[in-house]
Amino acid sequence: MAENVLVIGTYPREHAIAWKLKQSPRVGKVYVAPGNGGTGNVAETVPIGVMEFEKLAAFALEKKISLTVVGPENPLGEGIVDYFQAKGLRIWGPTKAAAQIESSKAFSKQLMADANIPTAEFKIFTEHAEALAYVREKGAPIVIKVDGMVFGKGAYVCMTMEEAEMALKEIMLDNVHHAASSKVVIEEFLDGQEISIHALSDGETSVIFPTSQDHKTIGENDTGKMTGGMGAAAPISWVSKENLADIDTRVVRPALHALAQRGSPLVGMLYPGLKMTSKGPKVLEFNARFGCPEAEVYMRLMKSDVFELFNACVEGALPDFTIEWNSGFAVTIIIASGGYPDEYKKGFPITGIDEAERVPDVVVFHAGTKQASGQLVTDGGRVLSVSATSKTLQEAVERAYEAVGKIHFEGMYYRRDIGAKALSGK
Repeated sequence: MAENVLVIGTYPREHAIAWKLKQSPRVGKVYVAPGNGGTGNVAETVPIGVMEFEKLAAFALEKKISLTVVGPENPLGEGIVDYFQAKGLRIWGPTKAAAQIESSKAFSKQLMADANIPTAEFKIFTEHAEALAYVREKGAPIVIKVDGMVFGKGAYVCMTMEEAEMALKEIMLDNVHHAASSKVVIEEFLDGQEISIHALSDGETSVIFPTSQDHKTIGENDTGKMTGGMGAAAPISWVSKENLADIDTRVVRPALHALAQRGSPLVGMLYPGLKMTSKGPKVLEFNARFGCPEAEVYMRLMKSDVFELFNACVEGALPDFTIEWNSGFAVTIIIASGGYPDEYKKGFPITGIDEAERVPDVVVFHAGTKQASGQLVTDGGRVLSVSATSKTLQEAVERAYEAVGKIHFEGMYYRRDIGAKALSGK
C-alpha cells in the first residue's frame, strides 16, 4: 500500500525533497505545507504555515500521513517533532532539545567545548559594553554571531574594527534580530575554505554524505553580506576519504554522543559547517537539518530511495541501510531578487523556466515564488534554485549557468562564481 508523506517548508530544499520522495515506489501522495509556486508540480500544496503545529498535526491525522519530513530550522527549534510525537505521528527531524545545537549558538559552542570538538576560540556576551570591550581587546578580523535563529543572516564576519562595532550596535542596541539577539557569540576569525558536512543520524548511528560547498555571501569572491546561501556544489574532490574519516571521528561522532549523553539524541540530520584550516577542520556552526542549497545537490546525486532513508532514521535502522550515490557532480545556483538580503520588491513575472529545464540534466527548484492570476511571480529574496548534474564539475557548472541564462524577471541577481572554488581546488 502506497504511503502518504507531508513535507513542511517553503524553500527549494523542501521542493527538492518532495521531488525526490515522489520517485519512491513506496510513496503515494506527497503534500507540501505551505510550499511555493513550484511545489505544485510534484506535490499537492497545503496552505498551512510551518509554525502552525496544531493545524499541521490535524492535517497529518486526517490524510493518514505515514511520515512527515521537516525542512526548515524554525519549527524544529520550536518543538514540532515533540508536538507530533505526542500525537502519535511519525516525523523525521530532531526534538527541540536536540535542535538546540542549531537554535542556540551559545549552547552549540558550549557543547563543542565540553566535547573537545575543534572550533574557533569564543566568548558569550549579554551586555553590549562588555562585548564591545572584548572586541576592542581582540581586534579584527573577528566574527560576531547572534545566538538565536535568523535564517542564515546572523553571522557577521568583520574584517575591520568599524565593521565589528557596527555589528554589535545593530545586534545588541538596535535589536534588528529581536529576541534572537539576547546573546552574542564572539569568536576568532578562521581562514581556509569552508565546506558543508551532512551526517544522517538515527540517534545512535550516523552516515556521512559526500562533501558539499555552500556560497554564503551575496557577492562574488565571498564578499558582502551573509545570505541563506547563493549556490552549492558537490562532491568536493579535494576533500579526501581521510579528511572525512577525521571529521567523523573528531566532529560528528563527538557531537552526536554529547547530545545523547544529555538525554536528547539527534534523529535526523546533523550539518556542521567547517573551515578547513591549516591546523585541520574546525567547526563554524552546527545545523540540525539539511542545508539549503546543499539539499538540492544531494537530492540530485542520491541514487537511494530517500523515503526508505528517512524511515531508517525514524525506526533506528540506519545500520541496516546503505546509501547509494550517482556518479558525477551537481551544482545549484540561486537566483535572487535585486536588493536581497536587504530590501527587495516582489511580484515580478518570471519567465524561461521551461526553457531552462530543457538544458540536459537541469531541474529548477522554487523558493520565493507564487502563482498570481495564472502567472508565476517573485515572492521572496531567494527566488529559484537552478540545479544541474554532469559527469564533471566543470560541465555541471556550465549547464547550470546556461539554464540560468534562460530565466528572466526584473532585477534578478545571481553570483557568477558558484563552483569556482571547488574547481580551483584547495
